[in-house]
Amino acid sequence: MDDLVLIADDDRDIVRFVEVNLRLEGFRVEMAHDGDEALAKVLELGPDLILLDVMMPNMDGFEVCRRLRADSRTASTPVIMLTAKSLSADKTEGMRTGADDYIIKPFDPMELVHRVKSTLKRVRELQAVSSVTGLPGAARIELEVQQKLDSGEASVVGCSAIDGLDRFTGRYGEARTDEVLAMTAKIFRQAVESATRGDGFIGHVGKDSFVFIVAPDRAEDVANRVIAGFDTRVPTFYDEADAAAGGIEDPNGDGGARRFPVMTISLGAVTVSRQRFANYRDVASAASDRRKAAREEPGSTFILG
Repeated sequence: MDDLVLIADDDRDIVRFVEVNLRLEGFRVEMAHDGDEALAKVLELGPDLILLDVMMPNMDGFEVCRRLRADSRTASTPVIMLTAKSLSADKTEGMRTGADDYIIKPFDPMELVHRVKSTLKRVRELQAVSSVTGLPGAARIELEVQQKLDSGEASVVGCSAIDGLDRFTGRYGEARTDEVLAMTAKIFRQAVESATRGDGFIGHVGKDSFVFIVAPDRAEDVANRVIAGFDTRVPTFYDEADAAAGGIEDPNGDGGARRFPVMTISLGAVTVSRQRFANYRDVASAASDRRKAAREEPGSTFILG
């Protein structure tokens, strides 16, 4: 086992106790003793799981968890809250801020180890990432959208299609297609990071369907960045002759030939609220309809409805 656990707690005796038990089970362990240090170490070290005490100096665990969930770099990192309080209100607040589990002090060391292992297993199954892009898959996307609906927070959910991808694959093969998908994932990451300063989500479901979730006032900026990045970079994946000719030439069998243009990207998105959508399926269906409309337009297009 090589998982890294960050323990964030100002009680150094508790930290040492937890550290020993986790190391005995094969975990790597790092420590932080206040909220500011915890946030800094999460970004520096990228732990696989965080044990986060509620009561800490400078910034309490609830606020740390909120900030982790608001940053796309840490939004999927599992968090187990630790507290000396058994009040149901504290547990509710911990879960509301995005914690994956909640343990009340004092705790049995074997229970703690079990909860760490089970949380890692459950979250990894839920996050099941694309092997090509490394982005979260369908289960995590559904959870993110449902959480937006449940919270009542207005957001935009968008999805993509790469027009001409099948023809490209037929010409160049799966390996080069995977390179295009990895490039597209990088463009989405950069667009969301730049436009939202980390306050967004990107997922990948299906071959060319990337999903993004951002604040309503950031959606158009994200889409424009994705389109500009894609249109600039995708021609470099074609052989020089095809790129110069503007696409792939495909003989039609009657003495002529049809040219399939360089790939473009279509983005469709909807503004999500509880008043408008009942569940994730409704959101996905509506975003897919907008994407379909975008594909009917020439070139790379974004439609928000």
